[in-house]
Amino acid sequence: MEKKKVVVGMSGGVDSSVAAYLLKDAGYDVIGVTMQIWQDEEVAAQEESGGCCGLSAVDDARRVAFALDIPYYVMNFKNEFKKAVINYFAEEYVKGNTPNPCIACNRYVKWESLLKRSLDIGADYIATGHYARVVQLDNGRYTLKKSATSEKDQTYALYNLTQYQLAHTLMPVGSIQRMRFVI
Repeated sequence: MEKKKVVVGMSGGVDSSVAAYLLKDAGYDVIGVTMQIWQDEEVAAQEESGGCCGLSAVDDARRVAFALDIPYYVMNFKNEFKKAVINYFAEEYVKGNTPNPCIACNRYVKWESLLKRSLDIGADYIATGHYARVVQLDNGRYTLKKSATSEKDQTYALYNLTQYQLAHTLMPVGSIQRMRFVI
């Protein structure tokens, strides 16, 4: 039986790195990916405000992927991010609303664009380091459940994922009670 392939969105942080490790350890064919969402700006500005997917994240994620012996790629999502997050944020802000860019990024960039591109290259799933769990119910539908570590639960940022997206998503750190590392 062929191993299931999963693309792990790697921010360079601990949570997505642990997700990649857990999935590889569970027998999945893991591919690490950092989504390039930063716009065309000076390197200094990118480093200063790179957020979850800035240039320093690429170096960190690449090192983790190398240590885990998994392939690693940077995928360009600049246009999708500009349209779904930056333009949306600016339009809503001008209207006097208080948009949440992370929710828009999760829904339209990670779980729409990244999922589509991952499935197009032959992946079965995408995975992240979010603290949430995806559970298939007895009736076949999927639901989000709170993380086993309630103080780190992130279901609030994933509330608008579709059934299709949930069916193709793995969130391994959401099932861990507590992470402890001995160095």
